[in-house]
Amino acid sequence: MPLIETNVGEGFWRKGPNEPLPPPDMMGPYMRGRAVPTRPVKGRKAWIIGSGIAGLSAAFYMIRDGGMKGEDITILDSMDIAGGSLDGAGDAETGYIVRGGREMNFNYDNFWDVFQDVPALELAEGYSVLDEYRLVNDNDPNWSKARLMHQQGKIRDFSTLGLSKSHQWELIKLLLKRKEELDDVTIEQYFSKSFFETNFWYLWRSMFAFENWQSLLEMKLYMHRFLDALDGMADMSTCVFPKYNQYDSFVVPLLRLLKDKGVKVQFDTRAYDLDMLEQQGQRTVTAIRCKVGGNDESIAIGPDDMVFALTGSMTEGTAYGDMDTAPVLARDAKPGEDSDWMLWKNLASKSPIFGKPEKFCGNAAASTWESATLTCKPSPLVDRLKELSVNDPYSGKTVTGGVITFTDSNWVLSFTCNRQPHFPTQPDDVLVLWVYALLMDKDGNYVKKPMPACNGREILAELCYHLGIVDQLDAVVANTKVRIALMPFITAQFMPRAAGDRPRVVPAGCTNLALMGQFVETSNDIIFTMECSVRTARIGVYTLLGLPRQVADISPTQYDIRNLMKAARVLNNNEPFMGERLLHRLLDKTYFAHILPPLPERDGELGERVEAEMATLLGKGSHALAAVFGWFDQLRDGPRSKSK
Repeated sequence: MPLIETNVGEGFWRKGPNEPLPPPDMMGPYMRGRAVPTRPVKGRKAWIIGSGIAGLSAAFYMIRDGGMKGEDITILDSMDIAGGSLDGAGDAETGYIVRGGREMNFNYDNFWDVFQDVPALELAEGYSVLDEYRLVNDNDPNWSKARLMHQQGKIRDFSTLGLSKSHQWELIKLLLKRKEELDDVTIEQYFSKSFFETNFWYLWRSMFAFENWQSLLEMKLYMHRFLDALDGMADMSTCVFPKYNQYDSFVVPLLRLLKDKGVKVQFDTRAYDLDMLEQQGQRTVTAIRCKVGGNDESIAIGPDDMVFALTGSMTEGTAYGDMDTAPVLARDAKPGEDSDWMLWKNLASKSPIFGKPEKFCGNAAASTWESATLTCKPSPLVDRLKELSVNDPYSGKTVTGGVITFTDSNWVLSFTCNRQPHFPTQPDDVLVLWVYALLMDKDGNYVKKPMPACNGREILAELCYHLGIVDQLDAVVANTKVRIALMPFITAQFMPRAAGDRPRVVPAGCTNLALMGQFVETSNDIIFTMECSVRTARIGVYTLLGLPRQVADISPTQYDIRNLMKAARVLNNNEPFMGERLLHRLLDKTYFAHILPPLPERDGELGERVEAEMATLLGKGSHALAAVFGWFDQLRDGPRSKSK
């Protein structure tokens, strides 16, 4: 059987008779071919622990690609609603709440593979969620006109990434480093102090929720994953957003499909351990130990049955607050016996192959941040929002185009207004905004206390201060409801780590167990995305069902010469990078001229600029300089005909 989880970084791929498979990172219709299972599925049962996007996707792939019946699949969840961290709830009277969101990109190939086959939420029969998504984004491209702000309401210039030559070199060296060099290295250990005041870092950390003290390795992987989107990072034109919140946009239609197929969902069931039979280096799950309604139960697992389990939880232990109440963490942010982390901790106590959960959940102070969801009726806040928005907030089109970050905020405060309505039943005169901050131990600039100590009124006051409307705070408070979520493990997946700290999807020797989610090791993909959740589920399903199909590595856009050229230009603050003009001189009149970004100078200036760059490298008047130009001209134009 071919290797299911591919790794493009393992070596050079060359087609030949001994390599019948396509390149390990190939995407496209050819990869849609469905395999015939090597083992019969009749009579096999599947138990999925966790009803987030990973668990739902595992059920989807078992049915679509594995040929299993839905009634043979049961999903267990400790909550009373599906979706895991993809949530969205509330109403206009009590206030809406969304704990967080996920950045979306065109090349989430596994994610879109699922949702091209999930019936649309609102479009007519025959259309998919992907069709619906494309319809929204194709007709309403995303961008931001106020991505960075400072000085109480002023838009900060974010036209460039603000990187010096030394900062650029730090990033280039990071891209060149091998992953193995970065075990347990933090971002702040690598970069110079001045790097953390650049536009790049404010844009990057607020878009992806990175903290200075977190994993440099994960930052590197993010740069490779999103290299094709680097030129749209500043104005967020690289992003595509759903019509509604991510619960209604994705969980609702996928869960509806699965239930129509007969999949069962059992709530109020917290799985905390797996019994295993160990023989001759193999581990087979024989039972799931769980609390059902608070009572201990054991679910027997046959040798041909399968278990798919979520390791860890980003939103476990969330504490909530409102307009008058600050959130209070229930147990000092340490995951206890009734925690969703307990399953992974118990697995890790059995063998090192299951990783080290304490690396991720052992320091909640380093992984905590807080969000607040604002339910707004017309007020000075809405008036200010209109000034900062791409379109009228009530138009149904892009509003802020992603988060707006206050670079001089002690909390590193950001807020956003996505397309409205954000909920299908949201009243026409109501807007839903989302606010979050990264630093939890700093006093606010206006409210002199850390964000976790603040109630909704105080968070509104801090936001209004940075928007320059704090003098109208009473009118804002009178027309706004705030619901708060303080999450002790929301960036736990970014904590510094080393090889072996996270388990593989199917750990060595496991015969009927696959692990999924944000705390599982894959070849080259990143975490904190819905794509990662789906990828891990797909790898697990194909492996345990014996489906001879590859799950391709991440999209090869990071190797595309056009994306490399674009990224180099953007990192150089939109100026041509050293040697770029020389490439233009070489390719200017060839078929490949279009792979280079256009130059800022007028026709006729190129030769002079190239000579100046080459003189800098080789020395003015150098014989080598003349020789290089002659060689390039001859290569491009070919040998000149000689007159007779």
